[in-house]
Amino acid sequence: MTHTTHSEAPADVVRRQYLASAAGDLAALRATLAPDVEWTEMAGFPLAGTYRTPAGVTSNVMEKLGAEWDDWTAHDDTYVADGENVVVLARYTAVNKATGKAIDVRVAHHFTVRGGLIVRFEQFTDTAKVRDAMA
Repeated sequence: MTHTTHSEAPADVVRRQYLASAAGDLAALRATLAPDVEWTEMAGFPLAGTYRTPAGVTSNVMEKLGAEWDDWTAHDDTYVADGENVVVLARYTAVNKATGKAIDVRVAHHFTVRGGLIVRFEQFTDTAKVRDAMA
């Protein structure tokens, strides 16, 4: 087994997080998160709140999204990097398992990356569109 050196550039760390999430590889996703990560889902979002620790983030956010939605994906399209801050403009697509309704909503994510790990995350999205698909 060869050891791959990963770039610690903030945008590269963030990109690995999206790739891991899209692949459903929660272990790889957790590997991008600092042990004391603070991950905030926007007020009004179904999973609103701030979650800590890599395991706390994946169990309270990604696993719950996977249980309630089919094919939940964040499509990252534009990166704006400024030092340790990375803002990503993206879209969420998914189909709610309970209602069969699809979403396609814009989202902005603000990441703070230090030492090759995500230490803070904040989500901004149109929470009403997500909630409408669940009703």
